[in-house]
Amino acid sequence: MEAVDYRDTFITVSPDSTAWRGQVPPADGPSVAAATFELIAEHPYRWRASDVIFTVWANLRRLPKAARGQVRAEFFARPQACLRSSELARRYGWGIHADHDGRVAIYAVGTREYETLAAGVAPDGTPVTVHEALHDRELIAG
Repeated sequence: MEAVDYRDTFITVSPDSTAWRGQVPPADGPSVAAATFELIAEHPYRWRASDVIFTVWANLRRLPKAARGQVRAEFFARPQACLRSSELARRYGWGIHADHDGRVAIYAVGTREYETLAAGVAPDGTPVTVHEALHDRELIAG
């Protein structure tokens, strides 16, 4: 697992977000938010955060699949932002759950599933650690 991966964790929508429901990021051009949403929403609990972060980065750069193994090691040799900084949780109203194996799914704010996870309970009833997505001011301060 990479440093960006979480286990048994739920990332809530940032407290300074104006999202009151989950919104699909606009797909009117290549964007990290739209690509991240698509990958996780189409395959819940299939990928770890590190898989999502790297795949989105590589896809947006049209990196050939054959070159990705070597490039991935180089990519994660440098510090990378985790999904707590994702626009899905900061802007578009999606909480991000990492299960016991670190595989992620998203849940729309305001849903019963989101509220249960935000209260510290996973869909299977196990406890989860709850973290807020980063505030915009935290990203600016770096």
